[in-house]
Amino acid sequence: MKPIDLNLGMSNRDYPNACVHPNTKIGANVQIGPHSIIGENVIIGDNCMIGSNVIIEGWTTIGSANKFYIGASIGCDSQDVTSNKEKNSLNIGDNNTFREYVSISIRTAKGGGETRIGNNNLFMNYSHIAHDCQIGNHVIITNSVNLAGNVRVEDQARIGGLSNIGQFCRIGKMAMVGAMSQVEKDIPPYLLVDGNLIGIYGVNTVGLRRNEVDFEAQMALKRAHHILYRSNLKLEDAIERMEQELIDIWEVKDFISFLRESKIGVLGL
Repeated sequence: MKPIDLNLGMSNRDYPNACVHPNTKIGANVQIGPHSIIGENVIIGDNCMIGSNVIIEGWTTIGSANKFYIGASIGCDSQDVTSNKEKNSLNIGDNNTFREYVSISIRTAKGGGETRIGNNNLFMNYSHIAHDCQIGNHVIITNSVNLAGNVRVEDQARIGGLSNIGQFCRIGKMAMVGAMSQVEKDIPPYLLVDGNLIGIYGVNTVGLRRNEVDFEAQMALKRAHHILYRSNLKLEDAIERMEQELIDIWEVKDFISFLRESKIGVLGL
C-alpha cells in the first residue's frame, strides 16, 4: 500500500463539546461529536465524521472521508500483556466506516510491522482489530468479529459475525468466512469456509460474481479447489498439478502464491 499523504496543517477550529488536544492535526470539514476525545499525536484527514463518545489516541494517522460512530476506540494500546507501550502507530486510509464500539489497537514493537487499515472498508458493531493487523481494501468485517494480533485480511474478503481469527492467520483475497467460525490456519483466496470446527466448503462463487471475476477464472478456481482438497495429493504435488493444468489463469497464480507463502499452514491440509 502507498503511504498516506495528508498534507495537513494545524487546525484552529474549536470543538466545544469534545476534548481535542491542541497539538492534534485536523483537516478541512471534519466533524467531531460531543464527548469525543482526540489525542495529541493524532492526524485526521479532510471530510472525516467522528461521532459522539469516540476515542482516537496513540500515534494514529487517518486519511480522508472516514466515519467513526458512537463509542469507537481507535489507536488504543495493545492488549498484549508483554507490550511496553512504545510509540507505535496505526495508519488508516480513506473512505472507511467504523460502526458503533469498534476497537483498533496500535502495533507493538515486537510485532515487527504496523497496524494498517486500507481503503473503503466496513467494520461493523463491536468488531475488534488487534495489534499489528493488516487490512486491505473493500473488506467487510461484520458484527462482533475478533481479529487477534498480526492477522492479515486481503482485499475484498468477508468475515461473518461472531467469528474469531487466531494470531498470525491470513485471510486471502475474496475469501468468505461464515458466521461464528473459529479460524486457526490460513484461508486461501476465493474460498468459502464455515463452521466451528471450521471446514472448507468450496469456492466463494457469490463473491467472485460480485467482483466480476470472469467465468473462465471461476471454473479454473473450482478446478484448483478440487485438486487441492479432493485429489488426495500432498500440497507440493497439488501445486505442481495446478501449475501444469491452470497456470495461464491469473487468479490461480494468486491462489498458488498464497499456498506457497503460508507460514502457519493452510486450512484443511
